[in-house]
Amino acid sequence: MALQSNSSIIVILYAKNRLREGLGKWNWLVLRIYGKGSPDLFKDCIMLSKQIKRKRRPARVLMYSHDSFGLGHLRRCREIAHSLVESASQLSVLILSGSPIIGNFDFRTRVDFVRIPGVIKLRNGDYTSLSLHLDIEETLKLRESIIRHTADTFDPDLFIVDKEPWGLRGEVKKTMEMLKERNTPIVLGLRDVMDEPAALAPEWERKNVLPALESLYDELWVYGMKEICDPFDGLDLPAEVKLKTRYTGYLRRHVPIVGASPQLSTPEDPFILVTAGGGGDGEGLMEWVLRAYEYDPDLPYPALLVLGPFMAQEKQADFIERASALDRVQVITFDARIESLMAKAAGMVSMGGYNTFCEILSFDKRALIVPRTEPRLEQYIRAQRAEELGMISMLVDNGDRDPREMAKSLRRLPSQPKPSEMFSSEILGGLNYVNRLAKRWLKTNRENRNAQELDRAPIAG
Repeated sequence: MALQSNSSIIVILYAKNRLREGLGKWNWLVLRIYGKGSPDLFKDCIMLSKQIKRKRRPARVLMYSHDSFGLGHLRRCREIAHSLVESASQLSVLILSGSPIIGNFDFRTRVDFVRIPGVIKLRNGDYTSLSLHLDIEETLKLRESIIRHTADTFDPDLFIVDKEPWGLRGEVKKTMEMLKERNTPIVLGLRDVMDEPAALAPEWERKNVLPALESLYDELWVYGMKEICDPFDGLDLPAEVKLKTRYTGYLRRHVPIVGASPQLSTPEDPFILVTAGGGGDGEGLMEWVLRAYEYDPDLPYPALLVLGPFMAQEKQADFIERASALDRVQVITFDARIESLMAKAAGMVSMGGYNTFCEILSFDKRALIVPRTEPRLEQYIRAQRAEELGMISMLVDNGDRDPREMAKSLRRLPSQPKPSEMFSSEILGGLNYVNRLAKRWLKTNRENRNAQELDRAPIAG
């Protein structure tokens, strides 16, 4: 490549294909000057060098989690973000989240979040603003604007969307279109089970999901094993969408380095941990377990109940008061580092959401799952399949909540096999696979950006 000035100056640079291979090794190869030098030439050289250096910035990943209610989406995104920055020393991850309690969680260095205005889903399926005195349309416009402007300024090298292909009511559509114009890779992350096909198919048709999967998403990551659960079972997906899909394995969880929050003394004896995630729909589980301990105070293990931050305050007060009358039951409302409690527990009782299932596997705990069956069958499908494989036991809540039935299941818990006795730990390789997939997309995006920038670089002639 030659640069010519009025003074017949020739600058020989690396060939473009070498620049595309890695501008980290950028250098002038030869600078030969014939005749008098030109200041404009050196200005052009400096400008090109600065543009190239800007493209050598550390990589950035933007994650979106709509979080209308509960903790599942936030905790999954946080775990992935932590794993990504641990695997790449210069990477930064920014999480867009509507969770009202995201600030209660610890985040590693180079992981941060932008809190968008919260919304909650009503029992009739409609949404409403969580805190602001705005109607839902105004709230969604505000969320959409924050998401789009954050993405524009942060300028990620990879965009990961959690669960909702268009975001909540389409709030990430414009953001994805903007990033697509920049050739930013876009990935949809899905849990192992979405819902029964009879419900999921019409939902996706109503939301017009297929155009997004076909045209905007570069890859779909299913955080599970196809041999255990396949979220696309019963769906008629185009072949090109199936070819984009990667089954990563389940996401392994770890005990936080800082340990559990110092709000209680955990039982010294082996105990069972009873958790309902965010707790917004966990009243039935807590009621049933409390009835069992009121009926049979001599159950094998004492119990620690974690009610969840979204459980109604009056129900929390009722459960705390009833537990205070029982010698072998403790209650707390929330612990952002609940993994520490899970690691210490002899067993777990839960509703069987995705995150809790990963934690049961990660900490290899005997578990009794009481799945939610409304408004989705997601937890029931997952628990039923896991029970078929001998990984957990399941108890279905038919509304009666007979304390004798729960007590019987709790008495069987110590003798049931651990998950590791039934399945290899290889099913927990999800985070490592996600790291590899992300690195590949980040490398591809960086090479594309470098090539585009080089083609646009102004060189005086």
